[in-house]
Amino acid sequence: MKSSLLKKTLVPILAVVILAFSSSFKSDYFEIAKQIEIFTTLFKELNMNYVDETNPAELMDTAIKNMLDDLDPYTKFLNEQDVEAYKISNAGEYSGIGSLVRSYDDKLLIVEPYKGYPADKAGLKAGDEITKIGDIEVSDFKDNASELLKGANNTKVEVTYKRQGKSYSTSIEREGIEIDAVPYAKMLNEDTGYIVLSRFNSKASSQTKSALLDLKGKGATKIILDLRGNPGGLLSEAINVTNLFVPKGELIVTTKSKVKKFNSEYRTKNKAVDETIPLVVLVNGSSASASEIVSGSLQDLDRAVVIGARSFGKGLVQRPLKLTYGTQLKVTISRYYTPSGRCIQALDYWNRDAYGNAVKNNTFKEFKTRNGRKVEDGGGVMPDIVIEAQKTNDLTKALKSDHLIFDFATQYYYKHKVESPKDFVFKQTDYDAFKDYISQSNFVFETATEKALKDAINGKDKALSSPEIMDSYNSLLAEINREKVKALNSYQKEIQANLEDEIIKRYFYRDGLYDYYLKNDEAILTSSALMNDPVKYNSILN
Repeated sequence: MKSSLLKKTLVPILAVVILAFSSSFKSDYFEIAKQIEIFTTLFKELNMNYVDETNPAELMDTAIKNMLDDLDPYTKFLNEQDVEAYKISNAGEYSGIGSLVRSYDDKLLIVEPYKGYPADKAGLKAGDEITKIGDIEVSDFKDNASELLKGANNTKVEVTYKRQGKSYSTSIEREGIEIDAVPYAKMLNEDTGYIVLSRFNSKASSQTKSALLDLKGKGATKIILDLRGNPGGLLSEAINVTNLFVPKGELIVTTKSKVKKFNSEYRTKNKAVDETIPLVVLVNGSSASASEIVSGSLQDLDRAVVIGARSFGKGLVQRPLKLTYGTQLKVTISRYYTPSGRCIQALDYWNRDAYGNAVKNNTFKEFKTRNGRKVEDGGGVMPDIVIEAQKTNDLTKALKSDHLIFDFATQYYYKHKVESPKDFVFKQTDYDAFKDYISQSNFVFETATEKALKDAINGKDKALSSPEIMDSYNSLLAEINREKVKALNSYQKEIQANLEDEIIKRYFYRDGLYDYYLKNDEAILTSSALMNDPVKYNSILN
């Protein structure tokens, strides 16, 4: 039950229950006991007397999660299943079919089958819709049906799926799945190594180190470390990855919390693999958390040139706290600060606008790197060299969140034959086809200007509803809609880059995408050119 009544009644009370166990909570204990007693009485009476059958576990789960949503998106209640998923994410290992899956009420969508793993060997493709697992219809399963795909090694699972309107069945034999932190590492040319670090699980630093040593053994005297799209992970691994390039004893990150025991300084503990090798770090708007610790600290220490687009801006640290019955609270305990002293947190979740949205930081403080270069806080890590095509914008975000780029790529895959990554060319006619596809879809993209206009016209001020103003209002909205169509052209470079990424993965998996990058990606080509110009490279850092 997710009614507004439940949210208004249970959430404030539960907030007090959780806060009661915080060591830093300062209030009189009578008030805590009072609120706990009110909640206990209310919960009991609600479950005993509500007109329909209630599910106490679901009620509690919904109430707690709604409460935490009012704090920040990273503070989460983890039930038993969530705890296991969290462990798998950090460990990088599980047993299943080996595919990234998106869950819907009536289906599971294959987003990306991992090369050589069971889903791939069984012939599943991105865009396939699983409707039945064994004898269970996905639409009839109340919990996350993707859990049904997991199981012990060498056990089989029968799935029914739809592809391009036709139904198919197959048997998939589960096996152990290892999620590599470094899925790709190759020589870009005779002296430059390229390493993709896609996540900060427990394997991140060891795999990055192995890749670095391997590439140096092949002749690499320059390194490009790609953190684009890396959502972060373990803080300890971020420090260890940075340690590969900076000496022992360097301050990498400081955490500050209202709970004193969480205030810490984190320094490198080991001898670096290479303290002097020219280094470029690539970031974009999807590089977050641990990715920003690595890129931000290497920038602050003037150890690397950062190239790409402004990173996500997550300067908050979470820690899982054990609760009863195998559950946990993953709670934001502190903010982190890079060596120069800046916190790169972009959104202020403690001060919201009239719509309840977190406010963006719009005042930036200036800090200095070790060599005296100017850097700013409050908005992610700003690259030393910006690649325009890597920037994010609201239109591209909306197209991705509505899965229109993904769905067009599925359509493209079944209409075109591509033999190798080097043969792939996304033509202007292809982009025109994408624009036609968008125009025929139900895609709705509301700009901030539209939202402000609609709120104003629907407000209480009667003067704004006069015929003259309404005519002007409708004309302005029509003009905005015309401009939105033009925006598909204005942002073609950014949107097309996302389309190319999604399409290439359909044919050649992640390896093929990175192979394509080596010859075509603007950020990589810019990085290579920069490191071939030592004077320019050093002038940026100094």
